Amino acid sequence: MLTIYGVYRSRALRNIWLLEEMGEPFHHVPVIQNFRAGGAAGVMHSRSPEFLAISPNGGIPAMQDGALVLSESLAINLHIARRYGGPLAAADLAEEGLIAQWTLFGATEIEPRSIQILYNRVQLPPEQRSEAKVAEAIAALRTPLAALDAALATGFLVGNRFTVADINVAEVVRYVLPAPEVLEAAPRVKAWLAACHARPAWKKIMARREAEPAL
Repeated sequence: MLTIYGVYRSRALRNIWLLEEMGEPFHHVPVIQNFRAGGAAGVMHSRSPEFLAISPNGGIPAMQDGALVLSESLAINLHIARRYGGPLAAADLAEEGLIAQWTLFGATEIEPRSIQILYNRVQLPPEQRSEAKVAEAIAALRTPLAALDAALATGFLVGNRFTVADINVAEVVRYVLPAPEVLEAAPRVKAWLAACHARPAWKKIMARREAEPAL
């Protein structure tokens, strides 16, 4: 049984979502970001020695599967899909390539821009937020979201079915939601993201996330 280190209020959510979709049991070790821990006693955080022994760079999430340790959330999801197989994983080499393509597309073309919307509309203290950065991110997202919108003509990214590619990309597109106008020009993306978030596994993990202490 593999182990996921991280909290629901982190990128570990991506890994837990995939495991819940696949119905695979896993061991969960809550590890909170150091900046959120605030020195709270008895809380394992990203700079705790016991966590650094697993993930020396202190990145959350981390995964341990036997002797293998991974610390990038999207790479973890690709490993989980290969590890357990099934309909969420690649059915052949072509699908393997497409899943990798869309995962890297999300990581390079979407997330660096979408995270700026989340930071500057939600996560940063109000005095540190910048609407100029939000506007810049929205402008930079127009082309990649148009490409994603075209790719979703069949409703999914790979193989006409919900796969790990949808999870990986949906998780970086989700960060644009504090600026809902972004998706108005990408109606397929908007409908696809809503369908992803209507899935029982997503609702289950989000209920857990809401119940998790925010510290």
